[in-house]
Amino acid sequence: MRRSDVARLRLWPGLSASAANVITMSRYRLLPTPDQEVGLLEHARHARYMWNLAVEQHAHWQPGRTSAPGYTEQSRQLTEARAAFAWLRAGSQTVQQQALRDFAQAMRNYIAGSHRRPNWRKAGVHEGFRQVAVRAEHVQRLNRHHGQVWVPKVGWVRFRWTRRIPDGVKSYRVTRDRAGRWHIAFAAIPTPIPAPGTGAVVGVDRGVAVSATLSTGERLHVPVLAGAEQRRLVRLRRRLARCRRGSNRRTKIKAMIAHLAARAKDRRKDWVEKVSTDLARRFDVIRVEHLRVKDMTRSARGTVAEPGRRVRQKAGLNRAILAHAWGLLVSRLEHKAAGRVERVVAAYTSQTCSACGHVARESRESQASFRCVACGFGCNADVNAARNIAAGRAVTARGALQPPGGAVNREPQLDTSLIW
Repeated sequence: MRRSDVARLRLWPGLSASAANVITMSRYRLLPTPDQEVGLLEHARHARYMWNLAVEQHAHWQPGRTSAPGYTEQSRQLTEARAAFAWLRAGSQTVQQQALRDFAQAMRNYIAGSHRRPNWRKAGVHEGFRQVAVRAEHVQRLNRHHGQVWVPKVGWVRFRWTRRIPDGVKSYRVTRDRAGRWHIAFAAIPTPIPAPGTGAVVGVDRGVAVSATLSTGERLHVPVLAGAEQRRLVRLRRRLARCRRGSNRRTKIKAMIAHLAARAKDRRKDWVEKVSTDLARRFDVIRVEHLRVKDMTRSARGTVAEPGRRVRQKAGLNRAILAHAWGLLVSRLEHKAAGRVERVVAAYTSQTCSACGHVARESRESQASFRCVACGFGCNADVNAARNIAAGRAVTARGALQPPGGAVNREPQLDTSLIW
């Protein structure tokens, strides 16, 4: 378990959009026994069943029909179902009801436009449940490295105590990833990192060759799988392609691949946590490019009528962007340096000279080299772009550098405030 493994609650569809901006999940490695794992999986199945049942009810709704049942009606139906089916009655009612509450909140978020429409959950992919009404005595510390948490109908489950439990915990979420690892995440409001008060400003340029380049000249790289791990991953994928679907061999190989993928994800998230904490402590203002990562990583396949071009190349670029954690880095910066992160328009930041402000495509000699054709200034291309970002420079459609006060080459405008 990493020292600062924190997952944002935006990924939790049962939380309101306003709360997701201020609440994070402090995650710990859960260590259930084989018998306890059976009970946790049973809770996850029940939560997934109630969620999918709610999705199915809303899928049948069409304009003109009676609205789909809300949480109150679904809760009444759950009471009747528990009385009729022993297998459902054997599970935890709070876990099942909370799944319906999460779905109701997810639908409200979808209607508000802050989240996508809630969809089906699959076994082996969405394994988890949420528990509320957690009291202080439900979480105990056993020794220096371990603690225990009370799970209904499962009992006390041990977890690794890697750091202090946040104060005021009222709920937690138990999840199982594809590598078979169990985690428990406690919801809490984090304390932002205070600004150093030095007035220092830094620009962060995100890239594929270099994960993040700072205006100070520092070049940061996301840790990836080592050479031997990469080769093993390639071999496992080839073996997976030759396996028969549904076979035990295919299941084992998928688990091996999931372990490697989880290892890479852990390293990436740990890097993001350390870098974001370091930047929040060193600088008062952190400026980043305003990039729509979700749109940038969209597939280029197109449609049957209009197929896309260079689809494989675009897929490789998408994987590289996601592997360098562009979006996660900015999200964690906004959490830790709340109100001190500014987004700068990314247009022409790599073609603008940070010394004289001249904009020319020819100045970008290569991916790593920049030399201004006007003044002859030269430096690393990513560092030059990061300095432009730190200065808050953006280029307007008319080609002028836009300072914070606005573009300086616009035509004079009539001041209508003087007209009575």
